[in-house]
Amino acid sequence: FSYKNYMNMKFVHLSDGIHQIYSIKQIVTLLKRMDRNSACSPMIKCCLDIVGVMYFSLGAKNPLKKVLASSLNGLPEQLTTEAVHSFVRCLKEELKTTDLCLYRKVMDNLASCMENFSLGMMTCNIIFHIFNLFLQKSVLEIQEENRKLSGNSIAETRLMHDLLMAIKVSMMLLQKVQENFQGSLWKKPGSLVWQSMCGLLKSFTNFLMDEGLLPTVQTTSGLAVILFTKTMFEPVEKLPCLVSDLLLCSVKCASVPEWFVSSCGRLCTEELSDSVLLFLCHGALAMLEWKNGSMGESGEKLLLDIALVLLSLASRLKESNMAVSLSRILAIWTNSALDVLESSSQNLKSSLNGNSNTTGKLLEYVYTHWEHPLDAVRHQAKLIFKNILRIHQATLKESVVKSDPFLPMLTESLLSLEWHVKGKYASLGCLVECVGVENILTVDRTIPAQILDVMGDQSLAPYASDLLETMFINHKSHLISAFQKTIWINHWHDTWVSPLLLILCEGNPDQTTYVIDYYLPKLLKCSPDSLSYMIKILQASADANIGSCNTRGALGALMACLRTARAHGHLQFRDIMRDGLLSVGCVKQGLVHQHNQVRIDALGLLCETHRSTEILTMEEMQLIQFFITYNLNSQSPAVRQQICSLLKKLFCRIQESSQVLYKLEQSKTKQELIKESAKWDHLATLQQYKDFMSSICDKLFEALFPGSSHPTRFSSLTILGSIAEIFCAPEGQMQAVFQLAQEIDPTRVQTLIQCFASTFEEVKVLAFELLMKLHDIVLVKFQDSENLHLLFQAAMDLSISTKPYDCVTASYLLNFLIHHKGLLNVCLNNQQVAHAFQIDEDMSASTMEKNTLAVIKYLLANLEREIFQAEKSLLQAAASFPMYGRVHCITGALQQLPLNNLTLMTEWRQMVTKLILMSYRLSSVVSPIVQSSSPEGLIPMDTDSETAGRLQMILHEIQPRDTNDYFTQAKILKEHHRVDFAKLTDDEPVENVCIEIRGKEGQTCDVTAQMVLVCCWRSMKEISLLLGMLCKLLPLQTVSESSDGLITVEQVKDIGDYFKHHLLQSRHRGAFELAYTGFVMLTEILSRCTNESLRTLPQQWLYNVLEEIKSCDPSSKLCATRRSAGIPFYIQALLASEPKKSKTNLLKMTMNELISLAAPVNESPNIIPQVHALNILRALFRDTRFGENIIPYIADGIQAAILGFTSPVWAVRNSSTLLFSTLITRIFGVKRGKDENSKKNRMTGREFFSRFPTLYPFLLQQLEVVARTMDSETGELKLHPSLFLLLLILGKLYPSPMDGTYSALSMAPFVPFIMRCGYSPVYRSREMAGRALVPFVMINQIPHTVQSLLAELPECTNPCIRQNSVHGMLLQVFHLLGSYLESKHRVNSDLQQGLVDIITCIKAKVWLAKRYNTCIISICIFIYLFFLHSISGIELFGFWEEISRVISASELMTGIHYFSAVPGFTQYLQSITKLVISVLSVAADPDFSNSSSPVAAQMMNPSSMVVHLLQSDFHEVRLPMLEAVLLWWKQVNSKQATEEKRGPLSLLSDLEVTLLRMAMKEKHPECFCKALEILHCMDLRNVLPRTEDSIKMNPKEFLNWAMNIISASDRYSLHLCILPKSVRNCTIKYSHAFLCFQIIESEMRQWIQLVTSCCGDEEQTDIRLAAAEVLINITPLFLTNQKLILGLSSTLAMWKCVVLLLQSEELIVRDTAADVIRVAQSQSNICNKTEFAFRVVNASMALDLAFGILCELLQQWNQTSAGVPVLLEWLLGEDELKKDLETTTLMEDDNLFNKGEVNFWAETLTNVRQLSKHLFLLIPATRLNSPDQGEFLRLARRASDQAKLVTQLLKELPPTPEFSKTVEFTRLAIQNERISTCLKILTLLELDDETCKNKENPEK
Repeated sequence: FSYKNYMNMKFVHLSDGIHQIYSIKQIVTLLKRMDRNSACSPMIKCCLDIVGVMYFSLGAKNPLKKVLASSLNGLPEQLTTEAVHSFVRCLKEELKTTDLCLYRKVMDNLASCMENFSLGMMTCNIIFHIFNLFLQKSVLEIQEENRKLSGNSIAETRLMHDLLMAIKVSMMLLQKVQENFQGSLWKKPGSLVWQSMCGLLKSFTNFLMDEGLLPTVQTTSGLAVILFTKTMFEPVEKLPCLVSDLLLCSVKCASVPEWFVSSCGRLCTEELSDSVLLFLCHGALAMLEWKNGSMGESGEKLLLDIALVLLSLASRLKESNMAVSLSRILAIWTNSALDVLESSSQNLKSSLNGNSNTTGKLLEYVYTHWEHPLDAVRHQAKLIFKNILRIHQATLKESVVKSDPFLPMLTESLLSLEWHVKGKYASLGCLVECVGVENILTVDRTIPAQILDVMGDQSLAPYASDLLETMFINHKSHLISAFQKTIWINHWHDTWVSPLLLILCEGNPDQTTYVIDYYLPKLLKCSPDSLSYMIKILQASADANIGSCNTRGALGALMACLRTARAHGHLQFRDIMRDGLLSVGCVKQGLVHQHNQVRIDALGLLCETHRSTEILTMEEMQLIQFFITYNLNSQSPAVRQQICSLLKKLFCRIQESSQVLYKLEQSKTKQELIKESAKWDHLATLQQYKDFMSSICDKLFEALFPGSSHPTRFSSLTILGSIAEIFCAPEGQMQAVFQLAQEIDPTRVQTLIQCFASTFEEVKVLAFELLMKLHDIVLVKFQDSENLHLLFQAAMDLSISTKPYDCVTASYLLNFLIHHKGLLNVCLNNQQVAHAFQIDEDMSASTMEKNTLAVIKYLLANLEREIFQAEKSLLQAAASFPMYGRVHCITGALQQLPLNNLTLMTEWRQMVTKLILMSYRLSSVVSPIVQSSSPEGLIPMDTDSETAGRLQMILHEIQPRDTNDYFTQAKILKEHHRVDFAKLTDDEPVENVCIEIRGKEGQTCDVTAQMVLVCCWRSMKEISLLLGMLCKLLPLQTVSESSDGLITVEQVKDIGDYFKHHLLQSRHRGAFELAYTGFVMLTEILSRCTNESLRTLPQQWLYNVLEEIKSCDPSSKLCATRRSAGIPFYIQALLASEPKKSKTNLLKMTMNELISLAAPVNESPNIIPQVHALNILRALFRDTRFGENIIPYIADGIQAAILGFTSPVWAVRNSSTLLFSTLITRIFGVKRGKDENSKKNRMTGREFFSRFPTLYPFLLQQLEVVARTMDSETGELKLHPSLFLLLLILGKLYPSPMDGTYSALSMAPFVPFIMRCGYSPVYRSREMAGRALVPFVMINQIPHTVQSLLAELPECTNPCIRQNSVHGMLLQVFHLLGSYLESKHRVNSDLQQGLVDIITCIKAKVWLAKRYNTCIISICIFIYLFFLHSISGIELFGFWEEISRVISASELMTGIHYFSAVPGFTQYLQSITKLVISVLSVAADPDFSNSSSPVAAQMMNPSSMVVHLLQSDFHEVRLPMLEAVLLWWKQVNSKQATEEKRGPLSLLSDLEVTLLRMAMKEKHPECFCKALEILHCMDLRNVLPRTEDSIKMNPKEFLNWAMNIISASDRYSLHLCILPKSVRNCTIKYSHAFLCFQIIESEMRQWIQLVTSCCGDEEQTDIRLAAAEVLINITPLFLTNQKLILGLSSTLAMWKCVVLLLQSEELIVRDTAADVIRVAQSQSNICNKTEFAFRVVNASMALDLAFGILCELLQQWNQTSAGVPVLLEWLLGEDELKKDLETTTLMEDDNLFNKGEVNFWAETLTNVRQLSKHLFLLIPATRLNSPDQGEFLRLARRASDQAKLVTQLLKELPPTPEFSKTVEFTRLAIQNERISTCLKILTLLELDDETCKNKENPEK
């Protein structure tokens, strides 16, 4: 026992958890060895007491507690009794506690005793009554304490969790300690146990009824109430009836026991809220026994009653947490129903059958909620649907399963839904599991292809892929059971794999991406053997179908399949290479493919593996290097992110596999026999890794050259950052395969620092992060004190630059320099600042802290001087030292400092105080500008000599006037223009001139209003961010003497008041939006603050501002603009700070207040509160942070918006409109397409009114009011303001085949009112009414409704015809008919008969389409009815006859008698023309023309009709006819048109002459363009010979005419961009023919100039695109021909065009230009010097190939001597360097923000390096004769002169020019390299000239 004692003592002193666990096990092992006689030893009792104390002292989550419990479970029997006594003694002591804070610990101990701990359970059994008494006491005390702490959300939340734990422990105790209830002694009223249980039951009832508690507490209380009632109630048989009465609120107190009334009397007598009913239902389902039919028929009745209650709650509970709870409880109900059905009566089965009322309502709930905004609700809806199917099957006998109609009807209904309905997918998946996929495919075999088509939409792709997976797995199982493998696998491939391959090859980019991401991995997982089938199919067509910029082609599909297979472990790269599945050349083609995703897939194939330690092969490394060369400059951010992510995976693989290799090496050295070759292999691989990573880093650093594009820099820096992160050398790891630090030298450090000068902040961020990752090595390489001083000075200069992005550069530069020890001396060297503070270098603070403090003090000292100057002259400040940059740098420096771990506390407190005061002072200077009502044009007029007081007086005068004419433009105030303010009157406007201010360096600069405003609002922005950050990051000093805080409570309150002032009074949006950002930071910390006065501030502020809004006080300073300025932002920030897990009482209170204020007030003359309320509501509904908590108020918001629209006050109507727009977006989602009628942003009427039931009576009532004003008998025009909004919201609904008869929200009452709205005198309203009617008419009711509408149309004999009514009814018929035809596209059994009946009615009213009708608009819509039928594909020849008569009688045939000024004339022409075109299309169909129809015989000559329409005087007729002709030509020329089916060809005969004449005479630009496009499609052999006869021009004159059109100064392109493309394409096609006609050289030269002029960056995209297509067409004939047809200079000019277009900023232009290389590579005379013939390549690769091809062609033409000088001219660039620099400087000075055409993709040095690479290869093969040297010598002298000029200009630049003169420095650096490269190439030519012999590289 002494050893035992020793072990106990040893355990007490142990601190390591593992050793403690080991000691516990040793102690218990020793106890188990004790014999029976030793069990009663005092020492043993003492040890057990210690163990008990130890157990109860441990925390609930401490692993020692579980170890101790599991160890004690095995105690021998002789020790168990003593152990129980010890535990009872310990637990009794625990239960005596009266400290509320310790209750949670006691309850945790009670819970742990009942969790798999036999000793604990014995203890609980013994003192059960004491537990109950303790729990009863604890819940009462916690409840009382909660009342006292009301408002303290943090303390309330803690108490709520304690209460929740108490309830859970009570339930656990009751469920686990069952043996105490044997017998009935405890049920006596005097029993302590009974009394405590009654007391607990009463408390739980109170908790259940208390709406102020958290929902989790309420729902758990509901469980406890049912559990306790179940345990205590007798007889048990009547328990279901009692629960049923409780739920139905029909309990009679006389019929239930007295104890129940005393404990649960509130449930019997009070009206139960919806939430209480919900929680009681949950309790009944969870706590009652449903299995085995133990509750009998009363249980079955209870089950149905629960369903009835839950479904009734579904329409009332709209809060998000309640909606989630309801859906979860309904799912539990379905599970309980399945349990009951295992042994239920036939009555219950009938009540739960699929055709029953209960199941129908459940299905309605599913249909309403399967697209609910909450994921949890959607998921539960799926489970409910799945269980409904199982319930239905459980109710059927096996004999009637096959004949049961429910499942087939359900299948048909689901399939009839549109594929955009997300709920359809999950439900179909459940149905497939239930009935099998064959039954689904029997209905429609194209379903797999239809689902794949949907996957182009990312929001639908996950749902679609899950459904497909369910289907193909089910299908596979079915086929395996039915057929042999060779048979079933082919059938399975045809169904699931073939559609996939088609989409991968030809699908649109989004669709293929989502199919690969979501569908392909699942398919391969289901059937890995299918991979070989896919590869075989794709390999066969990979060479022929290599893809394009828009499609992947077979090659891209193959890459995707192999990538997915490798990533999921189905293949390895060695296997791919070994088995010949893919050649290296094919992978390279993929890596530089035009299609972004093909490149990504090819890279993914190399980078992604199933095993992270798979060794890289040499081929993979070489391919990665190849990829990086041509893919860093990707414009797409998504592509860049994917590239960086994949390469990061590759680097991780290198790191992990290298560690494996190192371990293998170590293990081999321990063996006696080692095969030297194996050892060498590993070492060689490691060396390859190192060389590979080093070469990658070289490429990445090289890519950071001067002038490199933003994408290139972003990619390079991101990849370098990944390398630095992955290949860091952690302590203790000796073997690192690679370290980036070893690749760093001073030059590369300087390169990274220069990246701070980028105008893109993300480049600055990446460069800074990389420097910080390489912190140690950078500090070693960067120790030049002079350089440090220069950079510091550059940062200071940039911090007061007038360019906003310069201060960001300054901030990053300072943050970098702060890490250097020498910076402190640099700061102290400034005499003006040094005296302000003393910092000793030997202080204990870190270098970073001292430097940061010094820098901030330096900045602050300068800033204070500048604010002093700004107080005198704000104009001077805006022009010379805008102060926001200094503040930005201070904020940046503070952000990277660990503010909770500072040493120099005293200095920092002083600094914080100074910063806060400085912020207030700066704000007072700039706030008058941003608080003006018209700050955009505001310039305060002052000069340097005026005092600050004078400025303040002027600003004070400006403020109240707030008129835009006070300062109309920038004004100059020179000495001789000084204005005497005393003499100013309203009749004497100030002279408009420009203010001249002396800048920093003494130069004169103009100050514009823009500069002043930018200075002011950016200053406000930086102040707000600084103050917000100080509150957020600084430790709070709660007590004045406290030493650990930096900011005091009073300072925080002052900052809050500052934000409040600016948010509620600023007018400039930029100012209050940015104040909001800082205010959000403040409110976030206030809500978590322990200080009571601070924590309650948001609540106080909220109450105050709401009171001020309601008060309508004339003295209120709230900013009453049309959108309430910053007030909505202020309230947003206050509400967003409320804890997310609270009851959101502030949000509820605020919403209720605002809704009441937003309602129209008839009596009050002050509408400002209503305007504010509407604007604030709009902001709150837009804020996503409130999530679903805001949804219950949407219906009230809609009502307020619609009613507000009826206000006579414009401000109310304006705010109502904005609110309505926001709510429409919140309800229906963000509109992502241009189609107004797309069903993506719509929902079914059932779903809409189920989610917002209060809108049903409101909209119906409002619609009734509106309908009464329509089409009055007197003809008076009455427009109801709500009409538009009502029709808009109703038009957002659409009909669903799932709309049944179960819903009480019937759509029928809306129909007559919407029809009545169609009589509106407003055209747009009638149109909207037509659309809005559609969702309210059931699909099967449409034919009847259409016939009724048609019957109401007047006869031609009616004396008074109301055309508005006629037009409205026709529109309704049109939209209903369109919906009917669309919905019946699959199920068309009754479509024919329905259309026949409708057509009969249309024929009866056909007079409306003829001259008898005087209204053109109604004629037009009636004609559209004809058009709708003509395209429906129904063969109704009698109807065609009627259409033919209408056309013959129309003005198109008889002559047009109207003028375009007649309303509806344009629409009429378009409609009748479309009808004619549709008839012509039908007439051209051979099936129609060969039929026996009389119409076919009587139809007019189609080709003459086409000519007739093309010659119409109205472009509304010509344009649609031309579009139809163009479409027909494309059909004729397409490969899909077979010889037998070339119907359109009969319409196009002899059109050449007509089109040529149109092209000559056409004045309408769009018609002219279409005519040229058609000529472009025609065969030139038919067109050109006719020019002389038809338009009196020979081909040469025709060419001149075409080129003159393009060259004309008033290009048609001003009207329509596509015109130049059409003209150029036509021109280029004709040019081929003109060559055959031997056109003279002058025309050709003009044509070449025309093409070259279209390739510049300044041209429109379409023009350059057309030029690229021209170049593609001429490539075989001119560019790559073995003969120089155009001559060398012209041919090289064409090639230069190709190079220019390959560097265009627009991707589509570059991709099109890259096709020139594809065509060139296909020519027989072009040798492919690479191992693979690249065809479809990206622009970077195409540029490289272009230079290679051009150099090869020069050799073929034997023109190297003449061609190389031209290429060197390209290399050297234009000789306008000095002029360009001057122009740049002037532009920078003139513009605050850089504007103009800038190419952000092209990289001059990339062009130079690629060209020089090929020239270096070409020069050795060039032999120069003496006559050839002159041109080269001239170039050499020019290059030498430029080198001297560049050297001189570089010397003239100021220090650190990369920051102070970034643009000039970059241009000079680029030119420097161009000159250097040119001179190197000239050196190779060995010219006889001193210039070349003695030259050196220009100075860098």
